[in-house]
Amino acid sequence: MKKIFSTTIACVMTFLGFSCQDKPNFRSVSVDEFATVIADADVVVLDVRTADEHQAGCIEGTTLHIDVLKSNFDSLAVASIRKGSTVALYCRSGNRSKRAASQLAEKGFKVIELATGYNGWIDAVRNTSEE
Repeated sequence: MKKIFSTTIACVMTFLGFSCQDKPNFRSVSVDEFATVIADADVVVLDVRTADEHQAGCIEGTTLHIDVLKSNFDSLAVASIRKGSTVALYCRSGNRSKRAASQLAEKGFKVIELATGYNGWIDAVRNTSEE
C-alpha cells in the first residue's frame, strides 16, 4: 500500500511539474509562415548558425548573423537590434534557434523562430521547385 501511495504521489508531482512549466515566450512557425513574416522589411532576419554554416548559404533577406554559441551572443544581439523590433531567426535544424529565441524574448524582443531551421527551408524550396 505504501509503495502504491509513493508511486501515485510521484506521478502527480511529475504531472504538476510538467504542467507548470513556462510556455515559450516566442513563436515557432512553419516555413510558409516564416516566409510571410520575413517579407516584412521591418523584421530583422537573424541567422544564429556558425560562421561556416552562414557562409555556406543563408535565407535570402537575412539581415544579421550572430552565432548563438558565442558567449557574447546576448550582448551582440542587444547592441545590433533596435529595441522593440520583431526578430525572425533560424539555425540549421531548429534546435539552437529555440535557445536564441528564448534569450532574445527575455530581452524584450518579439521573436519568431523557424521551427525546422535552414534545412527545412532548403527542403521546402527544393520541393517547391520540383513541382
